[in-house]
Amino acid sequence: MVNTAESHCPRSISDEDRARAQMYQLLGTLLSNPPSSELLRGLASLKGDDTPIGSASKNLAALAQRTTPADAEREYNNLFVGLGRGELLPYASYYLTGFLNEKPLANLRSDLMARGIKARDNVKEPEDHMGTLCEIMAGIITGEFVSDSDLPSQKAFFEAHMAKWARLFFTDLEEAQSAIFYTPVGSLGRAFMTVEADAFAIQ
Repeated sequence: MVNTAESHCPRSISDEDRARAQMYQLLGTLLSNPPSSELLRGLASLKGDDTPIGSASKNLAALAQRTTPADAEREYNNLFVGLGRGELLPYASYYLTGFLNEKPLANLRSDLMARGIKARDNVKEPEDHMGTLCEIMAGIITGEFVSDSDLPSQKAFFEAHMAKWARLFFTDLEEAQSAIFYTPVGSLGRAFMTVEADAFAIQ
């Protein structure tokens, strides 16, 4: 959903940061579009453990095995698109103010401009969509953008644009009436955002 104002080579990162970036990218992909058959096959091979993230990963793998792309697309549309609107509105402005295209979006656009990040020309969604924010966090961690990608830069973006509503959104997704395949996506996102918030809190 996003690209950089200038080309930039990703930095060398630790395995831990690579795993964090991959998790953000996965969440961003699943929230931005219905999963493809290829992605569903990949998700079906996920392994887990007894941690909240591991448990959500196992549940997601089990559901991915028996979810068809058509089923996933229908569910995605019910959750996020709908006839007038979907069951959920995954935008920072809505979660923080109750309305779309409000100050949180303006603040985000100012921050993105300062960081040299801009939406692709074919993207119609406002930038404060949770899927876009997850993709941006992945790019910041990997150094995809020309702006600083160190931990203070990651923390600043997360706390400014995600911390106040990310866990609430993923909890809503986890509990959404239309969610089947996306229930463990909500669980995974909620658990991951909790880990991220706790980690940033001690920096």
